[in-house]
Amino acid sequence: MSVNKVLTYTVPADKFAGTAFEQKKKGAFLAAEWSAESENYFEVYACYRLNGEYQIVRTEISKEKAEFDSISGYYLAASRFERQIYSLMGIKAIGNTDQRPWIKFEDWPVDAWPLRKNFKQNTVLRRSEGTYDWIQAEGEGVFEIPVGPVHAGIIEPGHFRFQAVGEAIINLEERLGYVHKGIEKRYESTPWLEGYKLAGRVSGDSTVAHSLAYCIALEAMTGCKVPARAAWLRAIFLERERIANHLGDIGAIGNDAAFSILLYQLMRLKEMLLRTNQLLWGHRYVMDKIVPGGIVADIDKNGIEQILTELKKIEKEFKLLVKIYDGNPSLEERVLTTGILSKAQALELGVVGFVARASGLDIDSRVQNPFSPYDQLEIKVPVFTAGDVNARVWVRIEEVRESIRLIRLLLNNLPSGAIKTDCPLPPPNKTGFAVVEGWRGEIIYWLQSDSKGAINRCMARDPSALNWKGLEYSVLDNIVPDFPLCNKSFNASYAGNDL
Repeated sequence: MSVNKVLTYTVPADKFAGTAFEQKKKGAFLAAEWSAESENYFEVYACYRLNGEYQIVRTEISKEKAEFDSISGYYLAASRFERQIYSLMGIKAIGNTDQRPWIKFEDWPVDAWPLRKNFKQNTVLRRSEGTYDWIQAEGEGVFEIPVGPVHAGIIEPGHFRFQAVGEAIINLEERLGYVHKGIEKRYESTPWLEGYKLAGRVSGDSTVAHSLAYCIALEAMTGCKVPARAAWLRAIFLERERIANHLGDIGAIGNDAAFSILLYQLMRLKEMLLRTNQLLWGHRYVMDKIVPGGIVADIDKNGIEQILTELKKIEKEFKLLVKIYDGNPSLEERVLTTGILSKAQALELGVVGFVARASGLDIDSRVQNPFSPYDQLEIKVPVFTAGDVNARVWVRIEEVRESIRLIRLLLNNLPSGAIKTDCPLPPPNKTGFAVVEGWRGEIIYWLQSDSKGAINRCMARDPSALNWKGLEYSVLDNIVPDFPLCNKSFNASYAGNDL
């Protein structure tokens, strides 16, 4: 399992940035950076990934001097992680050239640190007067376009500030944090065996992947062995979540290029899949069916036949719709060479998931860091090199095909037996770590118990925490009307980035 490949070690605070330099020299990616609070000190963690192996570097920070040396000089992705650490825990990254708040808004009191232990969950924050310093661009013909945070349509809120000359975008800055739910704080009062429910609501369209990652991390802490049948059904849930979201995304991208037939037809296929979920397991998105120790929703022979029949229909119609997508010149005009994220940029930003694979990075946690049953499967990982909207569509197309193949394989070889075992509670002062390849990409959970055995910290890192920055790079030199296409092709999560 992925959890067996994690190495955690502690370094003195003055060596923390140096280890980032060494990791960068080795070619490691920064997967996450976060903080925790213990009784006598703060902790700052950086998680690195190199060829599927994960290393966590930990350092202790004095509560009297809550600061540490930034690693953003080595990793661009660290800047927002560190801004978030300061916003929520009040630990300042010295050397980070961007000290603006991230997630925390200017109308929150400057001395309110929601993740500190002395911050009560029921605190009512007084409103403060503050400003946010947007990046400015000046020059002849430069103008600014604010978009959001409220958008036309049923999507989550996010503010996009463009600077443009004519129709060409010369800068885009994102402002997120409008859907802050306090989930990480809520974990402090959540029983271990109930935490999967919170995880399943980090980002609703990834409820399977997030709850699975939480459960694997908890099971790693406790040595809990999940029954084989449960592990295989978990993978089926995960692949069905991937298919459903990819179908919706491909259709939405077509719609943003004024080719609405793709949206309607692909959403119809997605609806078929969601209705099957509802019929078989009682929830359209299979929410709350993955629990510590296994699952709480089985399938019988008739259910298996129903899914196989459904997949046959979806596969047949999907093949026709892909042919329509691939042979339409008006669509090609919009998606080819639009919103390019180069391989060099993808490497520098450390993006993950289909965004990375569309820019030439052959990374997929199901292959490089597999847990059961993925460690018993051969998975075809589609990799494209153009890095444009079209490449991100084609990664999705190939992943839908591969997920259909995997589900058939899993169903036809589904082990018999129990679907759940008792998951014990973790001991005090223990940590757990898990990686799951959700439909957006690599999801990371890190759990920590306190001295009494309760949850001290649950860090959840959605793929969007890395991929949002990629969108900012991809739109440069594109025209403003192509932003919806670029944005949809990334489809980063607002909620998953804002816990």
